[in-house]
Amino acid sequence: MTSEARGTGRYAPSPSGDLHLGNLRTGLIAWACARKAGLGFVMRMEDLDERCRPEYVETQLRDLSEIGMDWDGDVLFQSDRIDAYNQVVSELLERDLVYECYCTRADIKDAPRAPHAPPGAYPGTCRDLTEVEREQGRQKLAPMDRGPALRLKTTNDQLTITDRIWGEFTGHIDDFVVRRGDGAHAYNLVAVVDDEYQNVRQVVRADDLLESTPRQVYLQKLLGYETPEYVHVPLVLNRGGKRLAKRDGAVTLDELHREGWSTQQVFALISESLGIQGDNSADFLDQFSINSIAREPWIFDSETLARSW
Repeated sequence: MTSEARGTGRYAPSPSGDLHLGNLRTGLIAWACARKAGLGFVMRMEDLDERCRPEYVETQLRDLSEIGMDWDGDVLFQSDRIDAYNQVVSELLERDLVYECYCTRADIKDAPRAPHAPPGAYPGTCRDLTEVEREQGRQKLAPMDRGPALRLKTTNDQLTITDRIWGEFTGHIDDFVVRRGDGAHAYNLVAVVDDEYQNVRQVVRADDLLESTPRQVYLQKLLGYETPEYVHVPLVLNRGGKRLAKRDGAVTLDELHREGWSTQQVFALISESLGIQGDNSADFLDQFSINSIAREPWIFDSETLARSW
């Protein structure tokens, strides 16, 4: 059986900026997990956000290749998949599984919630409106130059998923958005639809997305899709415990090169964070194990490292 027949792993960055060390580390782990499992590996650009730019597609793919990652077939662009997302939304509409929501962020923030619902969960305000109330909702949104969002009708219950690093994780499934009021399709929808399209059987990504995974698994089951294996990788943080950003100094491959770091040194640094000795993808793949991924974030301090490397 070919790796493609068995399924694929994937990496799906958003081309809204250059990749930093955390992105490169997660991508390298995703690549190694798939290759170790005998899966294919595909690349997907999540380019639906208005901040995405073509130039970042080029620099991201260049950096990923430079650190030794390869992928099978052409890169998939979500901007080429709008018809597919519309088709799934149409199916959900036909099955009476979505409804229009006229709530603003302020409405949702101020609305009362059930005692068991977590902060931020949608309270179902627009789920059972009359036609008169729906028309009033549309009129409320008209001056804002936006239409209603579409929300999925769910059981408003909990769902437990299993992650290779975190074990069992239980999340509340509210009536989440599948298409926003500006017409853009929501991440929870497009990620599920694209994973099925690309035959993804292993999802490796940063653990800030763990909380959204029960929602995605719920949608997979609703659409009859197979649920992949999930591996949520801890983030790379700065010495203040925050996400890496430009203010943290040299955090992208280009910036590190300008500071005198070679590609091999950057690779060795990422490898070391996972307990692997080596400065190339062959050594990395040979020594890599999912079990080597700790639950704690990797703290990156470029100033200290610059003095020690």
